[in-house]
Amino acid sequence: MPLTTAGVPVLAAAGVRPLAISRDSVWSHAAWTNSLGVDVPLLSDWNGEAIRAFGVAMEPLGMADVAKRSSFLVEDGSTVVESWMLGPELPDIDAVIAATSG
Repeated sequence: MPLTTAGVPVLAAAGVRPLAISRDSVWSHAAWTNSLGVDVPLLSDWNGEAIRAFGVAMEPLGMADVAKRSSFLVEDGSTVVESWMLGPELPDIDAVIAATSG
């Protein structure tokens, strides 16, 4: 099952709290939340620090610190348990839940 806002309760039942991080501003995030009804916390990585720390920064067409689409399962706020590099597809909730029990 791909991760959409409809999948958030499924993740919550498995003890997973999804967060989204992007280089967009908090104002852009507010617009996304209001227009699309996003119910996942959106975190702004305005300076690119998080994408560099997670090793997902790339430089397409000379634009520095663009994030590769990716998902991470982080345990206790500090340990990356699993990671997925994504293309146009959405993260697979079943794979995330399976990784929590592994």
